[in-house]
This record gives sequence, structure tokens and C-alpha cells, in this order.
Amino acid sequence: MPDTAPQPSNRPPLPPEIARRRTFAIISHPDAGKTTLTEKFLLYGGAIQMAGQVRAKGEARRTRSDFMQMEKDRGISVSASAMSFDYDGHRFNLVDTPGHSDFSEDTYRTLTAVDAAIMVIDGAKGVESQTRKLFEVCRLRDLPILTFCNKMDREARDTFEIIDEIQENLAIDVAPASWPIGQGAEFLGCYDLIHDRLELMDRADRNRVAQTVRLDGLDDPRMADHIPPRLLEQLREEVEMARGLLPAFDRQSFLEGHLTPIWFGSAINSFGVRELMEGIAEYGPPPQPQRAGREVAPEETPVTGFVFKVQANMDPKHRDRVAFVRLASGHFQRGMKMLHVRSGKQMTISAPVLFLAADREVTEEAWAGDIIGIPNHGQLRIGDALTEGEPLRFTGIPAFAPELLRTARAGDPMKAKHLEKALMQFAEEGAARVFKPAIGSGFIVGVVGALQFDVLASRIELEYGLPVRFEGSQFTSARWVSGERTAVEAFAGANRGHMATDHDGDPVYLTRLQWDIDRVARDHPEVRLSATKEPAV
Repeated sequence: MPDTAPQPSNRPPLPPEIARRRTFAIISHPDAGKTTLTEKFLLYGGAIQMAGQVRAKGEARRTRSDFMQMEKDRGISVSASAMSFDYDGHRFNLVDTPGHSDFSEDTYRTLTAVDAAIMVIDGAKGVESQTRKLFEVCRLRDLPILTFCNKMDREARDTFEIIDEIQENLAIDVAPASWPIGQGAEFLGCYDLIHDRLELMDRADRNRVAQTVRLDGLDDPRMADHIPPRLLEQLREEVEMARGLLPAFDRQSFLEGHLTPIWFGSAINSFGVRELMEGIAEYGPPPQPQRAGREVAPEETPVTGFVFKVQANMDPKHRDRVAFVRLASGHFQRGMKMLHVRSGKQMTISAPVLFLAADREVTEEAWAGDIIGIPNHGQLRIGDALTEGEPLRFTGIPAFAPELLRTARAGDPMKAKHLEKALMQFAEEGAARVFKPAIGSGFIVGVVGALQFDVLASRIELEYGLPVRFEGSQFTSARWVSGERTAVEAFAGANRGHMATDHDGDPVYLTRLQWDIDRVARDHPEVRLSATKEPAV
């Protein structure tokens, strides 16, 4: 299917292979149904044969997009995973993000690598706190957002109330793409407002695609064959009100981030998923230009890309690290030599992989918009640029100062050196910040949320066979120190009890109180303390 996406007048048309790509993330509050929706996308895309049930027991519970042991045990997503598959003539590159707020930094980095986002909300709970935070990140990046209101087969709030809450809390116009018929036990399906068709849910088979009835508008007499009179009258009244009170879908307004189309459905019953996928294919943006000092356009011939995530030990048997690379431009081919801009060295990309959750396969080629994995042994870090020679630096992929600090202790003191190696690997992955104090031994580990300590301890024990304890630290936060070299060295010498270095060797000031930060700003104007750090070049 040819892409009809409007391109700015000063940009040439995209090559067909790039134009058919849709690279997007799914964001939501925990338990809104994001992982289930991801599974159904894979099912409809032909990537898996049977969807695992998130809340089922045993093997069935282990969803395809959750590959960490802890994710399988708890039924939550705590790491971002990428999946590529074809649907309706388009190549979908779907990135599943952590729903848990303790992993918001991983989600933020993931959103740097996509062109659009699907926001999943619970029909009973509406806009929740984590949804609001993630939406703000999308807004900072001007990402177009499609909304899926899930769990309509359970008791849900009034449809107008849900839409009003989205408009008020998120300050964005909402255009209904579909309208629910009943809710809870009475939920029958939806009326597709864009294509004037009736979509009926099959409760008997959760993996079955919804039945579609083509109609000539809401007054088509065949409506009465499928919908009870009371619900049909309610549907006609509500749709008439919706068309009078709410904006119609406008693709340009959606692409600019001012309007979100909303679909209603039930991911666990496979309902509304196909319509949402058709919406992404038809209206979603093709690969967009990326910021790197200059704008890197996807249609440029030279291949460029950036690392937005590093995952260690995806396959524990191989002790490997896979760098997730978003291709920003060009047509990548296996075996290409690429400049690793930070080190200035050439890398031959001999075994690039495409992902299907925990499965992966070597790919011979990829295009701008695709996400490929590059197995490596620590050379690639988050924010690194790969190009065919141009010294680009992609921007907007910062590291954030941790909000919780603890001291790491090996359960076996004889294995302290092994613990250092494990911690450094997780620091390069972006799973935690690791600081080496200027005075004393050991390491201080910093994270955004407390659950990350549980994940780290679990992974260090599973992947390295090292029991580890995280104990309280006298420090509460950390700031990167920058300024003239002599000024930074003088400052570090005068504050050795507070100084440390991160895994890149950059100076860090560890604080006990906000007062420490205020004092530095007052007494040492020649240095700057920062809560974020852009990747090194």
C-alpha cells in the first residue's frame, strides 16, 4: 500500500521502503493492558501464533515481550523491548516500554527513537499519574499520539467523561475514531466513525478478529439486526452529540501533536486492536528527521543511526550486550563499515539483528526508521552515533541524576572485583548510575525508583551468580560537575568527601541535602552542577 503521508514541500518524497515504515512506542500506566495490546499486535502481524495471557499461570503467563526473569515472575514490563513485523503492507517497528514509574528513564530514552506513541488508558480509571508523566515527555518531543481506551468489556466510565478527562488533564483535542456500544457485560463492540462500519466483538474466542459489518451510516436499517433497540438509540444519540461537540479527525493536527484520535476496545478480547493498527498504518507518520546538530533526514543516502538502549545478557548463555540502534537515514546493509563517532574508530557491523521480543534473527538489510540490534562487548553506549564518516552527535538522549543512592556490597567479599565488573556493565546499559567515591572503597549505586534495586540484585545474582546487598548511603543525590578543567580540579580537591566519578570517569558531586547544592552555587560560581548529562562524543 503506498504511503500518502504529506511531506513538507522542501523535502523530497521518501523512498518506498522508508515511507512504509511506522516506528512507535506504547505507553501507559501499569496494568492498563499495554503488554496484552503488544501481544495482539504481534498476533495480528503474524509474528506469533498464540498470545500468552498476562495473568495466566505457568508458561502461558510469560508474554513474548517480557524476557527478563523478574518480568516473567511478576507479570510486569520493566525494560523496553523492540519488535519488527509486517502488517498491511507496512513495516511496524514497535517498542514496548516499561509501565512502572521506577523505570521512567528507560521509557524517556525509548521515546527518542520513535516517531509516534500509542497511549493506552483504562476505561474505568481514565488518565492516571504515570500516563500524565509519559504524555508530557511525548509533548516535549512533539510526538503524535494515538489513544486506545482499553477494558471496555468491564465496567467503564461514561465515554464523554473519559474524553473530557483526556482533554482537560492533557490539554489536547480528542477526536473519536470509534464509539463504544454499551460497556461492561453489555459491551457489544464499536461503531467506526471514520469508515462508517460496525465492529462486533466475539466474546467466545479471545484471539479472533472482530466481525465487521459495512453500513450506510447510523440510519442503516441493518443496524437493528445486530444491536438491541435501547443500545442502538443510545448509540445514535451519543454519536450525534459527539459529532456536534468534538472535533473531527484531522491528520495534520494529529501529526503536529495537537489532536489525538481515540479508539475504544478490549485488548484481551482482541477487540479494537485491528482498527488501531489500521489507524497507525493509514495516519501514522513515516520516519521523521532526527536532531544531530543539524537535521538528519531519513531519505539521505549515507547511513546514520544512534544507540538509545543497551541490554546486557539478553541471552545469558552468551554473556553478550546488544545495542539497540535507531537508523536515522539511508539503506543499511550487513557487513557495512561504520564510524563509531565517540571513539573515532571504524566498526564492521557483521551480525546486525532484528527483534521479535526475546527472539532475534540476523538481517541482511534495514532502512531509516528501523531498529536493529548490534551485539558487542561494551564498545557501544547509550547516545553513541554510527555514521558513514560524518562526525554527528545526536542530541536529546540525556542521562538523569538518580533520586535514590545506596552502597553496593558483595555477599562474598572475595568477589568484590566481580561485582565491580557487573555494576559497570549495568551502568553502560543505563540500568543504574554507578559512582566510585574519591575516598573509601566500594561503589555507590543510584537509581530513579526503588524497584530498580530489586531488579539489579535479581539480575546480578542470575547473570553473574553474585549475591549482592544494597545498603543505606549517607548521600541522597548526585550532580555532574562541569566547568573549566582547573576550576573543576580545584573544586574536587576542596570537596573530596563529596566527590566521585561515574562509569565514564566524569566528576560527580554527591550531596546529602539541598543545602549542599545551594552552597556550591553560592561559593563556587566557576563550576556548574547538573542533574542531566548528554552522552559523551
